[in-house]
Amino acid sequence: MQEHSPADWQHDHAFGQQHRKPGERRTIVVIVLTAVTMAVEIAVGILTGSMALLADGLHMGSHTVALGLATFAYIYARRHAHDERFAFGTGKVNALAGFTGAILLLGFAILMAFESAKRFIEPIPIVFDTAIAVAVIGLLVNGLSVIILGLRHDSHDDHNHHHGHAHHDHNLRSAYLHVLADALTSLLAIVALLSGKYLGAVWLDPAMGIVGAILVANWSRGLLKQTSHVLLDRQGPDHIRTAIASALESQSDVKVTDLHLWSIAPGIWAAEISLVTSNPQPVAFYKLCIPPDIGLQHLTLEVNPRTAQVSDRGTNDHEDPENSGALGS
Repeated sequence: MQEHSPADWQHDHAFGQQHRKPGERRTIVVIVLTAVTMAVEIAVGILTGSMALLADGLHMGSHTVALGLATFAYIYARRHAHDERFAFGTGKVNALAGFTGAILLLGFAILMAFESAKRFIEPIPIVFDTAIAVAVIGLLVNGLSVIILGLRHDSHDDHNHHHGHAHHDHNLRSAYLHVLADALTSLLAIVALLSGKYLGAVWLDPAMGIVGAILVANWSRGLLKQTSHVLLDRQGPDHIRTAIASALESQSDVKVTDLHLWSIAPGIWAAEISLVTSNPQPVAFYKLCIPPDIGLQHLTLEVNPRTAQVSDRGTNDHEDPENSGALGS
């Protein structure tokens, strides 16, 4: 039997984070578009007195910051991918940026609601024609940004999607939600301004600001939930855990007694698994039993002999250390 050196069992922990993500380039393009439109909308919103347009400009300002944060996260994760201080690589920088972006999204939704409510109490005259023209421009820019960020990620994403395991780039999703929220507020601003000009329903201007704030806050809540699950190492999806356990237990006399699965990067999982069997095999044997398309990149596996002291619940008061093993993959 060939003898392996310790180096044969070592592996890289970058997990692909050292490569430039397609979302990084697209986010930079959208930052430029958003920043320019933001400056125009805020200036014209102040000059025309449109709360809906000003709210849209302020919203785009928040998104310029959030998009800048997303770009920073991409660059930081890439440049520190091989930094050994990160036990499982820099994949969670993606989720952290998405979580922070969601908080910014929620904060500006609250600001939109506050400013809109204030305009109910203290309405100001609106120069409708100019405000409508700029709002239409903002909608076009936001729509283009949504298309740019909404493109299919890359061939790796398509491969994962094909196998039913979507590549969840929370950083890109945060950026996408920010520009989608911008498109929504631009659309609401146009509706409000047209209603105010032709129907005299000036009250719709601040009302649309509140409606937009509610919708944006709901998107923020969803992103906060997704990213916090990653940051807190919540158990991975049931269908992946079931697939792993079923693959291992398809072997004769194998019982999985403990299985922990968590995300370490978008579409990449780590796992710690304990199993018991009457006929222990080398840990490499059990590793090969797990389907390769799951996205499991780091595996620690413990194999315990089924003795009189070992139950299917995994209790083992008299474990024989010679028959236990761990494998990192």
